[in-house]
Amino acid sequence: QVQLVESGGGLVQAGGSLRLSCGASGRTFSRYTMAWFRQAPGKEREFVATITWSRSTYYADSVKGRFTISRDNAKNTVYLQMNSLKPEDTAVYYCAAAPNYSGSNYDTRRVYIHWGQGTQVTVSS
Repeated sequence: QVQLVESGGGLVQAGGSLRLSCGASGRTFSRYTMAWFRQAPGKEREFVATITWSRSTYYADSVKGRFTISRDNAKNTVYLQMNSLKPEDTAVYYCAAAPNYSGSNYDTRRVYIHWGQGTQVTVSS
């Protein structure tokens, strides 16, 4: 069973930055496609970014140019660097894992088998 633990959330002013981390258990982390999703109050959980096991990256249009996803396989960790934060980025951010996934539906929730508990990000105006 893969366990994912997010950290790094908090309160930040608009225009500021935060870096989220997600640590994963398991010996085959390098073969996981990893993603970040977020869920704002009263809204559906939405795709933010993904990094495949081959290190290809994809982003939601709303965060392109501001967020960067990366991974450190030696540390079993995926990161989300968030810059130029806006109040509309306020949400609970979830880390997700899809072992051995190489398809094109990387922005679809059902692809991801393992999920973390989430970390709150609040951006004040």
